[in-house]
Amino acid sequence: MRIDRRHFLAGAGALASSGLFAPAVLGQAKPRVVIVGGGPGGVTAAKYIAKDSAGALDVVLVEPQRQFTTCFHSNLYLGGFRSFDSITHGYDRVSSAHGFRMNHQMASRVDREKKEVLLADGSRLGYERLILSPGIDLKYDSVPGWGREHEETMPHAWRAGPQTQLLKARLDAVPDGGVIVMIAPPNPYRCPPGPYERVSMMAHALKRAGKTRSKIVVLDPKESFSKQGLFQEGWEKHYPGMVEWIGPKIHDGIKSVDPKTNTVVTGFETYANAALVNVIPAQMAGAIARDAGLANASGFCPIDPASMKSASDPNIYVLGDATIAGDMPKSGFSANSQAKVAALMVRGELANARTFPARYSNTCWSLIQTDDTVKVGGRYEAKDGKITAVETFISKTGESADLRKQTQEENMGWYAGIVADMFT
Repeated sequence: MRIDRRHFLAGAGALASSGLFAPAVLGQAKPRVVIVGGGPGGVTAAKYIAKDSAGALDVVLVEPQRQFTTCFHSNLYLGGFRSFDSITHGYDRVSSAHGFRMNHQMASRVDREKKEVLLADGSRLGYERLILSPGIDLKYDSVPGWGREHEETMPHAWRAGPQTQLLKARLDAVPDGGVIVMIAPPNPYRCPPGPYERVSMMAHALKRAGKTRSKIVVLDPKESFSKQGLFQEGWEKHYPGMVEWIGPKIHDGIKSVDPKTNTVVTGFETYANAALVNVIPAQMAGAIARDAGLANASGFCPIDPASMKSASDPNIYVLGDATIAGDMPKSGFSANSQAKVAALMVRGELANARTFPARYSNTCWSLIQTDDTVKVGGRYEAKDGKITAVETFISKTGESADLRKQTQEENMGWYAGIVADMFT
């Protein structure tokens, strides 16, 4: 099925138009729902809880930034297919339209016993229900020789914003014949196809600039990666000789990096004086969720697959990249889908709304070259104690140019739809 802005919003609004949500009860204090994190999970949950509870709930979204830059389609910015402004969005319109409050500061800690969120200014927000959508934190000690202090010289750009702009500037400065080294992340991580779409967009930018003697070396800790056959087919077709993917059995591990000389040492070879080193380190749930005791030894948060409720606290829901979500990948689409399930369950608990069995969906599109886009995705349900795929699909190698172009049109339509769903 093709996904465009109209179909995306129509599906998102189906529950809202059903008239099943209870109005506010006059004279009673409204139960408060606090949401931490203004990405695809958090802002979607805030919108749908506020809008569909018909004023019955006091909804507060805590997010320090006043604008949000989407990680999804940030690779298209690197490749020159999007402007930075086109992937950056504000909160004023959605919060005023649907009646939730913004609190633009950092949430520093959750007091689960008192059911309060502590804010950076020392104030506290009490809650009846808390939704955490904190995204990921980077494991700065996961690549030998690289740390937080080196993210300017060896950028990660795995949180969209200034890092994305820095990576593009560094990419544009690569000379013809220069070598780019990408250190890919281990599982699990945000956006499984993301590093490889990034490689495609880097190669596209280099080729468009006439820098076809340049090369991108991908050092991967994984034996395989999402859409591998599709990406490698595309690299061979569009960027012959420009991309080399090296798995762990060949490179024998990253032994060290030297940000001063842009050198990467592996067990197989040393890449000295690279024109650009893009380090995408290992990842874990955002600190506020980990510090609240909601994560397990993996660094991510177990949830009830039927509701997105934390497995550790019945008053807290966790969404998006921070979760252990079974068969669902960590993606913006997944977080948006999970937020709608959590919003429905919160309204059911606090506003006497009807609830329905959880249904989730996700698609990840990846642009390889102009009008050559591939996708993977599925539908999911709570089954066998986890979020389980009940239908999956993936593009096939050898597809026609017309089909790949149609897939790219679908990709752009989906982006327009999801940002409208999130921010209007």
